[in-house]
Amino acid sequence: MKIYTKTGDKGLTSLIGGTRVPKYHLRIECYGTIDELNSYIGLIQCQDIDAKYQLLLKEIQDRLFTVGAALAADPEHSRMKIPDLHESDIQLLETEMDQMNELLPELKHFILPGGNTVVSYCHIARCICRRAERLTVQLAADSFVDGKMTIYLNRLSDYLFVLARKLNSDAGTAENIWLPRL
Repeated sequence: MKIYTKTGDKGLTSLIGGTRVPKYHLRIECYGTIDELNSYIGLIQCQDIDAKYQLLLKEIQDRLFTVGAALAADPEHSRMKIPDLHESDIQLLETEMDQMNELLPELKHFILPGGNTVVSYCHIARCICRRAERLTVQLAADSFVDGKMTIYLNRLSDYLFVLARKLNSDAGTAENIWLPRL
């Protein structure tokens, strides 16, 4: 099987369902950003972090494939059965954040991204996740998008922030707090 098809050489691509759209279409930008996010999650997942986090990050990657597939489908023409998100996927992120927060000091300042390499990757992924959320909300204004997807992306960006704090704590690295110059 060849990877290249040459069908996109003129700047068009196909959605699931066969609809051809320009490669700059908002739907393409949405699932492309999800793919970028998933790649960063993979980078975090393969770092030297607790196996519990690695396992959850692998599950998050699976959910992001679900989100990407849904975004890649033309809601009016696709007949393909695509997996969907469940409320339990959102609840899992919330539960994990609550558990990590119980072990972290109270947040009294804004946190500057950084601390160590894996924490920096978490912050990059968090920013990409926020962009994916913004794009998906924009797409939802004109086309069907399952509301659980935007909620999931919102919680995932929060999860990545809390994970960054927890990984800093686990490494014994002080948080890089923002003290504004006044």
